[in-house]
Amino acid sequence: MRYSSYFIPTQKEAPADAEIISHQLMVRAGMIRKLTSGIYTYLPVGLRSIRKVEDIVREEMNRAGAIEVLMPSVQPAELWQESGRWEYYGRELLRFKDRHDREACMGPTHEEVITDLVRKEIHSYKQMPINLYQIQTKFRDEIRPRFGIMRGREFIMKDAYSFDVDEDGANKSYEAMYRAYERIFKRCGLKFRPVEADSGTIGGSHSHEFMVLAESGEDQIVNCTACDYAANLERAEVKETEVASPDTDGFEALGRVDTPDQRTIDEVAEFLKISSKQLVKTLVYRVDEEPVAVLIRGDHELNDAKLKNALDAQSVEMASERVVKEATGAPLGFAGPVGLKIKVVADNAVKAMKNFVVGGNEKDLHFQNANLDIGRTVAAAIEQNHDKDGIVFPVPVAPFEVTILPLQMHNEEVVAAASKIYDDLLSMGIDVLLDDRDERAGVKFKDADLLGIPVRVTVGSRGLKNGEVEVKLRPEPESFTAPLDHAATAISDTVKGL
Repeated sequence: MRYSSYFIPTQKEAPADAEIISHQLMVRAGMIRKLTSGIYTYLPVGLRSIRKVEDIVREEMNRAGAIEVLMPSVQPAELWQESGRWEYYGRELLRFKDRHDREACMGPTHEEVITDLVRKEIHSYKQMPINLYQIQTKFRDEIRPRFGIMRGREFIMKDAYSFDVDEDGANKSYEAMYRAYERIFKRCGLKFRPVEADSGTIGGSHSHEFMVLAESGEDQIVNCTACDYAANLERAEVKETEVASPDTDGFEALGRVDTPDQRTIDEVAEFLKISSKQLVKTLVYRVDEEPVAVLIRGDHELNDAKLKNALDAQSVEMASERVVKEATGAPLGFAGPVGLKIKVVADNAVKAMKNFVVGGNEKDLHFQNANLDIGRTVAAAIEQNHDKDGIVFPVPVAPFEVTILPLQMHNEEVVAAASKIYDDLLSMGIDVLLDDRDERAGVKFKDADLLGIPVRVTVGSRGLKNGEVEVKLRPEPESFTAPLDHAATAISDTVKGL
């Protein structure tokens, strides 16, 4: 590709709303442009990287035995109503009606569509197992799209769906996909960690997320330093505390203690001269529309997703102030479990406690509770591979593998040498960008670094006098020379060695 006839609108400054480095660099490098909130246009350079990732995904999915299909983005409401997710999915599902007043949605995922297809076409166990996948545009009406394409409303996703005869077959399909994802992430040059995860609105009993590690990540994971266990906070399991037989001699009588003006866990603990581990929070939730009191240790946080899974509930949410007062007789923040007429559930850690402090269902007898908000995280190669000058792409996902910079466009010898290397590399199957713009050397160098192309070849009159060209790898501080007569071969070998 020749730079002069291509479309690469780089810019010096990042937009004001670009909070993280990948968003900033993708805009500056002319990879994406914002159309509206959470919706972006992929420009040619950005699309090249997208296509390379898609190629890797296709190769690994096919290798794992999956078969590619392409399903429609628009999905009829009937399928979602049948699955029960039409209302359950919430406002992220973009709903609309066609001219015949038929309800439909823009697919945020395709479980309903693929299941409908398979139930109509698969008539015997002999036709299974089958694993179908697609690479398709999705739409989720995020309440707060941010971070560029990393948390947008419209996005491109690969989604695979396997159908098996029995649980053993399902486990084998799961393992095949797990290994395929490992290969995909490794080939893309990413540092990642598979973690156990909550299935969310998709449902299911077993799930992993492949977390790309980055400073800008919104999600949090926990891992064991003594083994390979890792999970996100929604799924992480805590070793259950062994509960000894109750020592009734050690129990103290239930009593009331005033804690005036003590509003937080730390304040109450300090006032009573005890550890926060001796406090028990009583959090009132609406679980499938019914009030439930949830007890957790004072130094712990409640994870809504775990509560939902533990109670096998369709929905959980913090109760309103009115519901709390009706259920406990206390204002918001002063609830305790004693004397409650509603369902009470306790965390395992609470089962091992005795002589602890709880809210007294009276004002000024308790501390304020806290909630844990877990956000999503999506990471990208640029978050892990960049420096002060721009992107440092891994070769497999770089828009171009090599860029050639002729420094004097008015020098026929320089232009001819650069053009020959360019043609030779193309014939070798190398993705190469020839920067044939009539620009200063500094401009070309800056754009090459910004774009993150792995190998830069500089052709100048001084080097040609010595029969050589300069070759520099993007992340390396030093360059080396290659003989002009064998430049293309040397450059091709360099690319293959990266």
